[in-house]
Formats: sequence, C-alpha cells, structure tokens
Amino acid sequence: MPNTPCLVRQGASVFARGIAATAEDASLVCRLLASVGHCEEVPESLMDVATGLSGSGPAYVFVMIEALADGAVRQGMPRDLSYRLAANTVMGAAKMVLSTGRHPGALKDDVSSPAGTTCEGLWELEKAGFRAALIEAVAAATARAARGRH
Repeated sequence: MPNTPCLVRQGASVFARGIAATAEDASLVCRLLASVGHCEEVPESLMDVATGLSGSGPAYVFVMIEALADGAVRQGMPRDLSYRLAANTVMGAAKMVLSTGRHPGALKDDVSSPAGTTCEGLWELEKAGFRAALIEAVAAATARAARGRH
C-alpha cells in the first residue's frame, strides 16, 4: 500500500506477504515500492494500522502545514513564505528523526529552552489536545480501514 508522497518519490509504503509468496517475491515487491520511497514489509495484521498512519498520514501533515502557515499569516507573514517555511520545517524535522535515530521527544526537548518560545507554543498545543487528536485520527482511520475489509 503506497501513499501519496510516492508522487514525489518520498512515499512510505508497506506490504504484507501472502502465504504463497516467497522471499524472492517479497524482495521484488519491496524493490518496486522502494523506487518511489521507503518500503516496509509488515504482517497482514498491521495493514489497517499502516493505512491509518501512512496512508492517511499525509493529509494530517498537510493540515498541520496549513495551520502553521495560517498562524504565521495571522502574525503578518506573507502566505507563500509561510507555506515554504512550514513545509521545510516539517521536512527538516522528519529528516532529523530518520537520520539521528533519536526519539522525537528528545529532539523536541533539544529545541525547548526553559520558559522559551517553543515551550510556550508546545503548551498551547497540549492545551488544545494536539497529540490526542493525532492519536485518535490514526485510530479512527485504522478502524475505518478495518470496516472497509469486511
């Protein structure tokens, strides 16, 4: 199951090997999917979760980028600049998670000075239920994917 970032060769695709599929078959599928981004083999039992996370996830990130940009526009920044900065911020943060292997929470702590601007912004996100909303979005999309199979 590929996702829309495959269109720019930055996809996050998963597949589950059927019972008759060989290691060679799995290798071929992974090579094909890797041509448009990252590929992972997962058990069939995780396919619905993968749909909720990486299948629907780009839309969650698009909303986050749009909201970050809207916040900057509200503070007086031109919209085109806001979109570029928001998108590159998300891309850079994701690259840091992947390239450092560090826990996202540790990376967050690195940029959060005591009583600083980041802490203030994070407090607002926590008050608004940002983290819970993302967790519930993945859960809802996973449940919907499971219903679609039945």
